[in-house]
Amino acid sequence: MSVISVPEAFNAEDLYVDLRPIFGHPLFLKCEGFNFAGSIKLKAATEMVEAADRDGSLTPDSILVESSSGNLGVALSMIAASKGYRFLCVTDSRCNLSTRLMMEALGSEVHVIAEPAAVGGFLGARLDYVRALCASDDRYVWLNQYTNQGNWQAHYRTTAPAIARQFPRPAGSPSAGTCSSARRPCSTSTPRWATCRSSATPPHCTVASGCGPPSAGTGPRPSAPT
Repeated sequence: MSVISVPEAFNAEDLYVDLRPIFGHPLFLKCEGFNFAGSIKLKAATEMVEAADRDGSLTPDSILVESSSGNLGVALSMIAASKGYRFLCVTDSRCNLSTRLMMEALGSEVHVIAEPAAVGGFLGARLDYVRALCASDDRYVWLNQYTNQGNWQAHYRTTAPAIARQFPRPAGSPSAGTCSSARRPCSTSTPRWATCRSSATPPHCTVASGCGPPSAGTGPRPSAPT
């Protein structure tokens, strides 16, 4: 019997789907998101918040703030509610209504950016808003998923070892930092890391070769807050 005391402690880690009936070859799809936040983003959110707890960045008066288009915001909302922190998610008009309502139901505040910035588009406008908040009130603590080491370390410590335990030759589709982070320990123990492409993958980028540091994703990489 599994018993947990906080919602972020539950995650179905070792669940795979065998796609052999579809492709005629053994191909296993690792399922993520069977947790109370509904996505793999729970891992990164947990790692970043716990690191901020450990280093003293968070106090009882702190207000967590993060730019998110959806899943990370939900995960942070759940963790903030569990730990007793306030959380402000800065998103934009592309975030679907159900996700916004979920964050609000968990007690978070959601600010929606309606207009893109002239430089950087919606992401740039979201980051500008977060920086302005942090400059206006030192209670705001920006986790900054784009530069936070905990973002990729969460997968280095959990996702990759889970895959390596089950499969000697994993493959990955490098559409974001999640996969490149998981690749690192696997590529050390299994040099023949295979690569799959997806429609979201830049033509020059593969998991095997890498295309920038983990969690860079396919979007622009914002600088750290000043």
